Amino acid sequence: MKKDKLKEDKIDEQIVIDNHDKEDNDNGNDNHIHEHSDSKENIKIAFFLNLIFSVLEAIGGFLTNSISIFTDSIHDLGDSFSIGISYLLEKKSQKSADNTYTFGYLRYSLLGAIITSMVLITGSIVVLYNAIPRLIHPEEINHDAMIIFAIFGVFINGYAAYKTSRSHNHNEKSINLHMLEDVLGWIAVLIGSIFIKLYNWIIIDPILSILIALYILYHVYRNIKEVFDIFMEKVPKNINIEAIVKDIETSFDSIKDIHHLHVWSLDGINNCMTAHIHLNKELNKDEIITLKKQIKKKLSSHKIYHATLEIEYSTEKCDNKKC
Repeated sequence: MKKDKLKEDKIDEQIVIDNHDKEDNDNGNDNHIHEHSDSKENIKIAFFLNLIFSVLEAIGGFLTNSISIFTDSIHDLGDSFSIGISYLLEKKSQKSADNTYTFGYLRYSLLGAIITSMVLITGSIVVLYNAIPRLIHPEEINHDAMIIFAIFGVFINGYAAYKTSRSHNHNEKSINLHMLEDVLGWIAVLIGSIFIKLYNWIIIDPILSILIALYILYHVYRNIKEVFDIFMEKVPKNINIEAIVKDIETSFDSIKDIHHLHVWSLDGINNCMTAHIHLNKELNKDEIITLKKQIKKKLSSHKIYHATLEIEYSTEKCDNKKC
């Protein structure tokens, strides 16, 4: 990837710094781009595994008369659709910034997370709708076939869950919830089918389906809340504004205060910041350049990888100081 060069513009005695330079990339920005690339490939793997197995599940649900398997096959078909869309959006999110999207296309990844979460919610409701009536009127099922399908389900979906489990990318995290749901579902089916075979407790089938659906709804709520916070430009939960201000103000004798500070995240990984740096004494050009680099290094330790800073001189009054 071609490294962006640090641009320095001085307009009306204001210096604006864009921290997307080579040093930023070396300190972690390249890792974030690489993570999005890995996410795209992991989502692709999850898509094909989910699509193929959902067809097998539909057949298995019909043969076994199991509500757990049949509803999961319907759910997985919807998953495959949403995962395919998520893959396309994840791919688009890796496009470089341009004059239309000056911050880049990273938030397309979040759009994929929202779509996937909506499908998860719909699928869980379908499971509840089909499982609850069977609490009242349990039906006989083919427990031996259930055990066979469950073993395959655990291994296939377990691999997909593993591939999508290590990312902080919200789109991939949503996909991982899909895969985790399927793994837990098949573990439940496996345990349930064994108990049905041994004790004929056929009511276990709908009970496990309901518990899994409620578990997934809880995690979808948590994930979609994080996505909502990003769209609302809430300060990322791993950022401490007071700690940033204290660190900068106490680390440099030439800084009187830092204010008009705003922090947000583009996608839950790449954090941005704008701020005014008020000096308490006059600095020459070289000193300001050195100060900028030192501040940038401090911000990187606080997980700020893109910053725009405005330098205010000691005699300058900021009209936006309370912003």
